Amino acid sequence: MCPGSREEITRARRWTHDILNGHPCAHDAELIVSELGSNALSHTASGSAYGTFQLTLSLSPRTVAISVTDEGGHPEEPRHTEADPDDTHGRGLTIVMALARRLDITGSQYGRTVTAQLVAPEAGATTC
Repeated sequence: MCPGSREEITRARRWTHDILNGHPCAHDAELIVSELGSNALSHTASGSAYGTFQLTLSLSPRTVAISVTDEGGHPEEPRHTEADPDDTHGRGLTIVMALARRLDITGSQYGRTVTAQLVAPEAGATTC
């Protein structure tokens, strides 16, 4: 469980780096943790004074699943949007969708879990 503060995104990203040290998907996983954690803080009750979010990493030999569970408080499910070129926000889920092999969103306005799945490349390939 992570406190709902911006500083916690840096800690979550560092924890992900430490867990996945040397894994071919480590960099992409760190970026996804940052984006999903930031979205939870920006768009749900997780970013309130006493809010929290939960980060879970699930690993298998070739797969990394990153799940972020928020505290809800937003009636609509997260969705992909087209950001204008001058916008400073609005690209997070688009980035996650570009990196992940699969994206699942479960839950309701009372709390959602967004899970992004990365698959390690075959031998000789360089990206997830």
